[in-house]
Amino acid sequence: MSDKGIGAYLNPAQMAKLNRLALNSRYVVEGTLAGRHRSAQKGASTEFADHRAYMPGDDLKRVDWKVLGRTDKYYIRRYQDETNLRVYLLVDRSGSMNYASGQNKTKFNYACTLAAAIGYVVLKARDAVGMYIYGEKMDAALPCKNSFNELNNSLKILQGYKPDKGTAGADVMHQIAESISRRAMVVIISDLLDNQDEIIKAVAHFRKNLHDVIVFHVMDPVELTLDIKRGAEFEDLETGERMIADPRAMAKEYKDLLGAFIEKYRKSCAEMKVDYRLVKTDESVDTFVRAYLEERKRLSR
Repeated sequence: MSDKGIGAYLNPAQMAKLNRLALNSRYVVEGTLAGRHRSAQKGASTEFADHRAYMPGDDLKRVDWKVLGRTDKYYIRRYQDETNLRVYLLVDRSGSMNYASGQNKTKFNYACTLAAAIGYVVLKARDAVGMYIYGEKMDAALPCKNSFNELNNSLKILQGYKPDKGTAGADVMHQIAESISRRAMVVIISDLLDNQDEIIKAVAHFRKNLHDVIVFHVMDPVELTLDIKRGAEFEDLETGERMIADPRAMAKEYKDLLGAFIEKYRKSCAEMKVDYRLVKTDESVDTFVRAYLEERKRLSR
């Protein structure tokens, strides 16, 4: 198996587990192919809506030959109910994503694997997937396409990045929200260790623009429990600041603060009708994705 692109993150057995899954939108979406998702347009799929200019790769059966005869220009006929899901994966590579405990992957590596798994599921269902990579700024905006080659290329580009020093998650999310012109699904994969109020406002920006939003909150198990048995030196992976402390002495206060932090995200997302899931890096990605998508399918019936 190739260690480049999707092969770097998922093995054939994992892909087989993901093969029959689908990521369904809970809201109205706009897209380009006939699909399972409700369209933002009204009317039957056979009802003519408008024309658009022909682009290389379009089905020649869709060319309006009468218009060609009149104008000498190629136009494609579009119909009312044609839609597929356009999914944008936002992968956080801020400094804090570089953390890993024990045998676990770094949060960034886990986020990349999760992006690969979701992207694979989306394409198997003939939907389209794009990707944004960000840390202290927007690093890459990769096009939303219905193509395994494009996903593979996006994952190869993702492989070339390592966690950054700082973070500017909220600013980048606002930028992305402004750039996505049609309703879509936005999947945020991040540890959300940022200015919490600003991140929540940025997520609200996506919902205001009528996108279906999923937040995968990626955390290492040790971050959740502070299960460290002896005094240690802690380093802030974004500022480089260091401090020596006894984890056992601060464990209760730490858990209370972290619990409140997670609960605020959970509650805010619920109020905005955003799907929030805490995901731990010691959980197999394919197992998590399968359980999540099956649960989402049940809830959307």
